[in-house]
Amino acid sequence: MKNIAIIGAGITGITTAYQLLERGYTVSVFDKNRYAAMETSFANGGQLSACNAEVWNSWSTIGKGIKWMLKKDAPLLFSPKLNFHKIGWLLSFISNIPNHKKNTILTAKMAIESRDELKRILQIEKINLDLEEKGIMHLCDNHDSLKEGRKVNKWLAEAGLNRKEVTLDEMLLIEPTLNLKNFVGGFYTKSDMSGDIHKFTKLLADACEKKGVEFYYETEITSVNHNKQQPIITFKKSNQLQKHNYDGIVICAGVNSKFIANALGDNVNIYPVKGYSITLLLNDTVSVNNAPYVSLLDDKAKIVASRLGKDRFRVAGTAEFNGYNKDIRADRINPLIKWCNELFPKVSTEHAIPWAGLRPMTPTMIPKVGSGKLPGIFYNTGHGHLGWTLSAFTSQQISDYIMRKDNYVK
Repeated sequence: MKNIAIIGAGITGITTAYQLLERGYTVSVFDKNRYAAMETSFANGGQLSACNAEVWNSWSTIGKGIKWMLKKDAPLLFSPKLNFHKIGWLLSFISNIPNHKKNTILTAKMAIESRDELKRILQIEKINLDLEEKGIMHLCDNHDSLKEGRKVNKWLAEAGLNRKEVTLDEMLLIEPTLNLKNFVGGFYTKSDMSGDIHKFTKLLADACEKKGVEFYYETEITSVNHNKQQPIITFKKSNQLQKHNYDGIVICAGVNSKFIANALGDNVNIYPVKGYSITLLLNDTVSVNNAPYVSLLDDKAKIVASRLGKDRFRVAGTAEFNGYNKDIRADRINPLIKWCNELFPKVSTEHAIPWAGLRPMTPTMIPKVGSGKLPGIFYNTGHGHLGWTLSAFTSQQISDYIMRKDNYVK
């Protein structure tokens, strides 16, 4: 197995290309966009957060989804419109509630491994992604939230992560810009980081291209088939229909992975969960001096925030189960602006750039990493809201898996 194609030039696709290249494979990457990282990897919350590894499979999540169903600005918005895909995904999500603890520990372990691998890549490639190694702080507005957080802390500790409980005074020492009048305490993970996923992915793609990866940007894949020996990609580039055979294909296509998998006889149960962000341009000295550098996670609002260099502040959050549309809704953006105004009143929200993306979420909240039914078909997809956090590890995982399969065949 020498020639590998990757479908998708987001964070998982580009990190997979890098890992396969390091292992001596010839790699091609396909994407419909003109550049890398133009979909879900464009403007996420910026957090590399092992501390946020807790999976959502709980009766509490189900209860909140029902409670907030008709509340347009709720942190979790579940559209009542049902189809077979959504129903099947939900039933599988509920069936994984007993795996809440186990999958949280597994996710945290993957996140820790991923963080170490990302640092290795950064050391080699010297990529400037506006990295902030100042930790991540959870903000809790009530004592029940703190109690639940202590339980999760024990699970994270089992995975090898130190997330410590902090008082309001300690929180202000860590991040002096915070307005904590509505909070009772929180948790702080010093080892976690934040950075610009788009900058990293784009610059890593450039590094891959210099090392020989062939990129097919602005390319429409019309079909992915198999001739019983090799996968075949049929695609349209510059209005020319072409067909290439590969020894293997890795599907890193985000929410579209499900449809490619279906065509190949595989069931990859991914549902698109929309998230929103705003990027605040810090154009004045007061805003620059009063936007936090420590990355934040508001437990109640389900909002995260990360400083991206001197002049940008990213605020992101919400989860919307509403199909495959990427419409940017004012009633979903407004809570992000309101949150920033309340916590950081000296930071200007005048120049706020809104964005929405679709997170590819499996019902277990564990990524799909492995092979399909047909030889040479592989998957590295379904990372949900933790693509930035987990991709450096899962790209290693799938690349090592391909090498083992390759050596076994030989």
